[in-house]
Amino acid sequence: MRKLFLFTVLLITACRLSAQELPLQKEPVFKAGEVLEYKLKYGFITAAEATIKVLNSDLKFDNKPTYQLVVDAKTSGTFDVFYKIRDHYDSYIDKKDLTPYFYQENVREASYKRQDKARFSQDAKKVVSNRGTFTTPTTQTFDLVSAYYFSRSLDISKLKIGEQFKLNYFLGDKIQQLEIKYVGKEVIKSKLGNIRCLKFSPSIDPGRIFRKDSNLYLWITDDGNRVPVKAQVEIIVGAVTMEIKSAAGLKYPLAKEK
Repeated sequence: MRKLFLFTVLLITACRLSAQELPLQKEPVFKAGEVLEYKLKYGFITAAEATIKVLNSDLKFDNKPTYQLVVDAKTSGTFDVFYKIRDHYDSYIDKKDLTPYFYQENVREASYKRQDKARFSQDAKKVVSNRGTFTTPTTQTFDLVSAYYFSRSLDISKLKIGEQFKLNYFLGDKIQQLEIKYVGKEVIKSKLGNIRCLKFSPSIDPGRIFRKDSNLYLWITDDGNRVPVKAQVEIIVGAVTMEIKSAAGLKYPLAKEK
């Protein structure tokens, strides 16, 4: 449950290693004050909720200004009775290139507790965490939270249906990998209205949670915000869906169907 919860709340961040740097748009698609709320559903039951925020930070790393990215996630309803989750994540990223300097997490899930910290040195291709020092393959290595915001700001204007883009991120004590394929465009019904979206399919590894033929899909707004609206993944029994509940402080108007 713990790995599934983290994966589905932040699944946009999961990507396969790349040896090349990825191009960003001229400006970030988000701004300080943005607040997104999501719910995680197992079948028709709401199992968890998450809030994701962008804050201006007073902290500077390498004398450069940063955004503070904050994620709070918790179980709800009957899931909160049987498996209580209270997770908190912070990532401090460069305001210009959106790569992380520092990441920390406070994970409380049932009887399991963990506190991890990591310092990113992009030019040195190194991550130093409380679990050790790790060498990275590029100067664009992310934690889960920063990868979420970086990938939203990628320049995918030339991406064609069937093509893939790649990132790499650090999690726990290793570099994780995955691929994200562009599927096409689709209108998604949501709490925010009917939204024009870009559809992606991140690859997943089968195992105790996912079937060999499991499909994972992600829909993000087809506008300047690139906000994730919905995600759905098939598991061994049933499916898990992430849906947006609210969005405040967006930089651009949403791509609503008229």
